[in-house]
Amino acid sequence: MHGISGQALAIDCFVFALAVFVGFELITKVPAILHTPLMSATNAIHGIVLVGAIAVAAVGHDAISDTVAVVAVFLGTLNVVGGFVVTDRMLEMFKGRGAQIRKQRDAA
Repeated sequence: MHGISGQALAIDCFVFALAVFVGFELITKVPAILHTPLMSATNAIHGIVLVGAIAVAAVGHDAISDTVAVVAVFLGTLNVVGGFVVTDRMLEMFKGRGAQIRKQRDAA
């Protein structure tokens, strides 16, 4: 069984903490009007996480890795779909009133 050395774990934890700090600092500098487009774009980019989860699921050989892979694929899918739903709602705000009336009329 291959384990992670103490030094590698410390480096990984440092990189994670640094990413959390830098991410927090960057997001707090974004104006409130840009939060929705930023969230939509970031959630859509999480498709890469979904591809990674599928790749991990392909090489898993025991129950624990299979379970983690299934949970990762599920959560990644929710994140990607949520990003596109928010993007769709955001884009609906920019359409004219006539487009909304036509959409309601077509749905009926």
